[in-house]
Amino acid sequence: MQQRYTITAIIFHWLIALLIVGAFIMGLVMTDIPGITPTKLKYYSWHKWAGVTVLALAALRLLWRLTHRAPAYPASMPAWQKGAAHGLHGVLYLLMFAVPLSGYFYTLSAGIPVMYFGLFELPILIAADPALKPVLKGVHYWLNMGLAACVALHLAAALKHQFIDRDGVLKRMLP
Repeated sequence: MQQRYTITAIIFHWLIALLIVGAFIMGLVMTDIPGITPTKLKYYSWHKWAGVTVLALAALRLLWRLTHRAPAYPASMPAWQKGAAHGLHGVLYLLMFAVPLSGYFYTLSAGIPVMYFGLFELPILIAADPALKPVLKGVHYWLNMGLAACVALHLAAALKHQFIDRDGVLKRMLP
């Protein structure tokens, strides 16, 4: 059994993580800009590009993960933490797909096509629907808040395992 994640898995992890954080911040900033301005429209485009890229990278990452085993959890890790970690990873994978897809369908329900980096238009899978638009806006918002909470929990757990031992004592930082 391997001891570490592959370099490919690590690259997928950090690219997706940076894009998710960037898209989340961009989403908060762009929605606070009043009116319709060139800056706001530019931020919306960047936000959509990041979301589509996250979706594509998440699909590639899932394919990679299905064909490459993850390292085993440490034997000293309690069973409940292993279960929690496994569950959290499952929810993170689910949200890496659900958040960009909900944003995509929200955009389509508003009658706006999604252009990827100005290169090509993504397929229009649903017609504009003014009644569906606020529902999908709320779904996209709350899925994002759930993703933010899961990312924070994932980060806290990673820091805990990196710096605190099983007895709750700070690990020695220097050799």
